[in-house]
Amino acid sequence: MTLSPPHIAIVGAGIGGLAAAMRLAHAGARVSVFERHATPGGKMRTVPSAAGPVDAGPTVLTMKHLFEALFANTGSPLERHITLHREDILARHFWPDGTTFDLMADAAASTENVAAAFGLRAAQEFTAFRQRAASLFATFDAPMMRTANPSAASLTTTVMRNPAMITKMEPLRTLGQSLSRQFSDPRLAQLFGRYATYVGGIPDAAPALLSLISHAEAQGVWHVEGGMHRLAQAIATRATALGAAIAYNTDIRRIEMQDGRPRAIITPHTRVPVDAVLFNGDPRALETGLLGTAARSAVKSKGAEPRSLSACVHSFAAHSSGVALAGHNVFFCADPKDEFGPLAKGRMPQDATLYICAQDRFGGAVPDSAERFEIIMNAPPAPDGVPPSPKEQEQCHHATMDRLRNFGLHFTPRPTADSLTMPAHFAAMFPGSNGALYGRSPHGMMAAFQRPTVRSRIPGLYLVGGGVHPGAGIPMATLCAQHAAEAITQDLSLTSTSRRADTLGGTSTVSQTMATAPSPSSAS
Repeated sequence: MTLSPPHIAIVGAGIGGLAAAMRLAHAGARVSVFERHATPGGKMRTVPSAAGPVDAGPTVLTMKHLFEALFANTGSPLERHITLHREDILARHFWPDGTTFDLMADAAASTENVAAAFGLRAAQEFTAFRQRAASLFATFDAPMMRTANPSAASLTTTVMRNPAMITKMEPLRTLGQSLSRQFSDPRLAQLFGRYATYVGGIPDAAPALLSLISHAEAQGVWHVEGGMHRLAQAIATRATALGAAIAYNTDIRRIEMQDGRPRAIITPHTRVPVDAVLFNGDPRALETGLLGTAARSAVKSKGAEPRSLSACVHSFAAHSSGVALAGHNVFFCADPKDEFGPLAKGRMPQDATLYICAQDRFGGAVPDSAERFEIIMNAPPAPDGVPPSPKEQEQCHHATMDRLRNFGLHFTPRPTADSLTMPAHFAAMFPGSNGALYGRSPHGMMAAFQRPTVRSRIPGLYLVGGGVHPGAGIPMATLCAQHAAEAITQDLSLTSTSRRADTLGGTSTVSQTMATAPSPSSAS
């Protein structure tokens, strides 16, 4: 007798869902991915422009080894599917007082740039900060990020083996407080305080331990040839080559439960029997009942609340002039309190730091024609179900363009407010999220232990994505997919009888039980 492989439904084709689909299909499972949008990638999306598709989501790729492992572990090298280029300049920074500073991939070059821009004392402080961040990363990588189910007890054991680490992690200080102690120049404290926003937090509320994020970036920043969305496309293509089926434009109305386990996925037009469900959406969508009341208990409320930051994102093509841009650029506001003070109260800042990705300037290129830009400003989350305000969109748009003009940066033609995605737009695109782009807030020393892990509170219902441990960001969602695939493989005793080797190509296939059906109500 031949037993059919277990059928696993993955709700959402974000980077976590796609990476898990690769691993599970390679392990021998029958994998069906349901995505409410027309393309893969989730928040890793693009919008059209006169210069071609422009990134409108994540732009920074770090921790390349995680993506190499994803492809290598499923039978094919990463370089067969996408081309990555390492950036010499991690980011170019601008302050209103005229200071500019390039943070480099080469540590010695960065130290020289710090000395030139901020002085010798600052260079010494920068070196100490880098060493401290590297030590924190090395200490907490295994017991936190690479562990599917971290605990405060195991973390305490790790720290007690090296008591000096307590001083470095500063458990009673926020990131902002820690950086003010480490840097005598407030501009450098402002620069490295930005790492709190990488996971949707505010420097004066996020734990000091988040300074270790800087080491992940210091290890290397790559850009994907053709744009970040190519990575999502490559993973989707590889997943289908391994046998996964992806149904786009398909809503999930409900997870049907029987005997305390998920037994079917309900779309607007069909019922799809399953053996397990992997949810690649914001955990808050489950907790608030958007996939049925029976699935609400999968996530505790404190695993979804409070919410992280959202963003206002411009994506457009234009000619630029007045400022020599790199691929990644940061234009700081004069006083961080003017940005983070209002954000802490859930209000839009009147003055804010702006990040600009000049997508066509990677590798030192200087385009002589219209080029693609993404501008990101931190913003508070938005209530679900409330449409974007045209007035707020216009105000945000004009304030952003005026701030950049004050730095001497001009765009021709000047983009319109239609190029701007607001938090309310994100709330509509990703139901149940409040438009928060990073899931639960990272504020508080114990926040990392409040995030849900890949095994939900309901047997057979698993979680993956930036709202799940180990947290937000493309590398972390990819690592989360590894945790999720390993948990499902173990729980369902998956054993592949025919592991596929390197196969290029592949197209998304949809079975008769996965008929596409656009619908506005989804939680993927």
